[in-house]
Amino acid sequence: MRAILFGGGLSLLISLLGTRYAIRFFTRQGFGQPIRDDGPTTHHVKRGTPTMGGAVIIVATVIGYFAAKLLTGQPPTASALLLLFLLVGIGAVGFLDDFLKVSRQHNLGLRSRAKMIGQTVVGLVFAFLALSPVLEDDRGWRPASDHISFIRDYERFALPTVLAILLVWLIVTGASNAVNLADGLDGLAAGGSILVFAAYTLVNIWQNSQSCALEAGPKCYEVRDPLDLAVVAMAITGACFGFLWWNASPAQIIMGDTGSLALGAAMAGFAIMTRTELLLVIIGGLFVAITVSVMIQVSVFKMSRASGLFRSIFKVQPGHRVFRMTPLHHHFEMLGWEQVTIVIRFWIITGLCVAVGLGIFYAEWVAGVG
Repeated sequence: MRAILFGGGLSLLISLLGTRYAIRFFTRQGFGQPIRDDGPTTHHVKRGTPTMGGAVIIVATVIGYFAAKLLTGQPPTASALLLLFLLVGIGAVGFLDDFLKVSRQHNLGLRSRAKMIGQTVVGLVFAFLALSPVLEDDRGWRPASDHISFIRDYERFALPTVLAILLVWLIVTGASNAVNLADGLDGLAAGGSILVFAAYTLVNIWQNSQSCALEAGPKCYEVRDPLDLAVVAMAITGACFGFLWWNASPAQIIMGDTGSLALGAAMAGFAIMTRTELLLVIIGGLFVAITVSVMIQVSVFKMSRASGLFRSIFKVQPGHRVFRMTPLHHHFEMLGWEQVTIVIRFWIITGLCVAVGLGIFYAEWVAGVG
């Protein structure tokens, strides 16, 4: 438990102080955020705000974790190292995208295909290692499993190794892009991420106390290294807290794809390693809703232009839009909501999603033991 507190506290301090210096450095280098011309006009005032602040979150997390292990005299575990690899690897893809944007002073960085290739390479390496028997502990547990999971693995839904690797890749790329879509208003992605990672800190602490390694009963958890995963989760939580101090409206720095892609990938990593893959849909409900809004908008727009049958069934005109603008938070901006109002209300929604997710997680254990 000391490592959890040390990891969170140190990463918070590093992020809080480091972001201040990152703002100065990125400003001197001219690493200002380009703004989409087709986005909300209220965002044009953000043009030139330092970006790539997510690099501070990643660095603070890594230093906070290893410093906590050093202070407590505990060795790093395979699960934690894999999670950090995923965080840093996907963050590197986002950093390259951000760097190309600021160097070209254009909103387009990496092409979508190149970005997907980068996410795929990191995601597949993570999946292969997490499912590899080489990383089994003395109980035969691996960092990830080849089963589909909700609160724990569904024993009836074992997948062939190839399909299990593809499932991990799908969760990693989906979650990283979901958080990336949510990073459109000051503090929105950072604040929502704090709540999600705090939830996974609690999940890992509980799984450690009810681990099958401790013979905790019929509803114990076969999760490898849950307490060390909690250290990483708390380190990310602390790093996001420190960053949010500077990212709150009006933002003095933006996390960019460096941070949003990395944080989304880390959420996926925790869902996979804690055997709560489908529960992430509930805990990260806000990010799911934002992603679905984009999918609906694009699908309806294309179908209404391409299919006369679609237009006749749904009584829409060619090029119909369900929302005024997507992702979802921009829709409410176009309705006249203040950005701060949207962010706070979306934080509230995230808090409710986290509460429901944790409630389901605990209720399943209570029902099983009672």
